[in-house]
Amino acid sequence: MEAESIVYFHPMQDRYKMTAAKRHWWESATLPAAVLPAETAGGFFVPVDCPVPPFSYKKKPWQEETLQQAMERVLHSAPGMADAYLHPQIMTLVSETNKTRWEPRRETVEGLAAALLAACAADCLYRGGRVNVLLGSPEDTDWQMEMTRHLLSPYLPRINSLTFYYEEVEGTDIWEETAEELETYGYEYGLVPAMKPYLASEEGLRCGREKCGGVILDYADTPRHPRVEREGQTVYADLTSHPEKELSCARKNGRLLYSSPLKYLDTVVKNEYYRKI
Repeated sequence: MEAESIVYFHPMQDRYKMTAAKRHWWESATLPAAVLPAETAGGFFVPVDCPVPPFSYKKKPWQEETLQQAMERVLHSAPGMADAYLHPQIMTLVSETNKTRWEPRRETVEGLAAALLAACAADCLYRGGRVNVLLGSPEDTDWQMEMTRHLLSPYLPRINSLTFYYEEVEGTDIWEETAEELETYGYEYGLVPAMKPYLASEEGLRCGREKCGGVILDYADTPRHPRVEREGQTVYADLTSHPEKELSCARKNGRLLYSSPLKYLDTVVKNEYYRKI
């Protein structure tokens, strides 16, 4: 995995409300950062907790250049090949022209996803053996298929049902595009994945009438609203950390256990804080 450590920039909690990024005119703005043990992330990467405090020098808000310089210093001092993951509130402080600089690399997204699956979905994968994959942008199908195989590789001997939902694109044969990845499951594990198109509706694309169970792995930028079995608990791994998806899962009366990279990093940081007090 390319990213050996992940610096998580997130808003500073109220307990630190008196902490400032800068107190005097001669000081450089700094961000507090703590390197957490790799064990807190299951050994998948080294988390670096970096809460972003209010910029209180003369009661001024953060200037984008000042914040970016402070974040760069933290990133360059982190161990190994470091990458950043920004909380959505921190991303709003970054200008549109610099947002791509702070988007996590795909290797980082994969490392986070592997860690949250191990922490939140491993038991469900081993016991239930069912996975439903909600593919997102058709332009990223190759990457999504490859990433799915990497994420599921530790659990594939126990998986007996794998379904991909995809967006139909005129002039594109999804079976031809994904043939190599699909054949890998058959050759190595005797597993034949299913491919099902999303259905069009007034609200946009949706999953079909089939009920999903086990683990739902979601790459889509907008909610696809899968139907969920009432029996047992289904783990919903939202790789886009979409707030509407989390709210939708909360309405399922405990039948959907929601997880996402953002929620996973929040949990890692909070668990380490509570462990120390």
